[in-house]
Amino acid sequence: MANVKVVKKNNGGTIAQNKRARHDYFIEEKFEAGLSLQGWEVKSLRAGRMSLVESYVIFKNSEAYLFGAQIQPLLSASTHVVPEATRSRKLLLSRKEIERLMGAVNQKGYSCVPLACYWKGHLVKLEIALVKGKQLHDKRASEKDRDWKRDKARLFHK
Repeated sequence: MANVKVVKKNNGGTIAQNKRARHDYFIEEKFEAGLSLQGWEVKSLRAGRMSLVESYVIFKNSEAYLFGAQIQPLLSASTHVVPEATRSRKLLLSRKEIERLMGAVNQKGYSCVPLACYWKGHLVKLEIALVKGKQLHDKRASEKDRDWKRDKARLFHK
């Protein structure tokens, strides 16, 4: 019998990123959460039809939900399912992580926002972060630092 090489397909791609969150907030701590999805949503995610802009995490009855994220349904979605693009989706986190996030949001004045959505094998994962808001002068300083790093790299790599 001949030796057969089996090559696994890499499904580790980014579906969507929330670039605005990195601009508007100081990121304190990151968490990885699973997403509870319906079938049509997974098909839309494979087509890359997700937006995390203006989305955030809410806590209700000791559970975490992704609120405001949009998953646009495909035109070929099933006829017996009514797709809702902006429904709240349950986040799959451990009890300890939920309690830690809830405590920080309720007591310390933090917010919880999604940073990225990506494939981890055949599962959809969401990177969420505990964040604090930036003031206008903080945003300007961050932009100035980013510009300086880019210019410095350009000068030293010539």
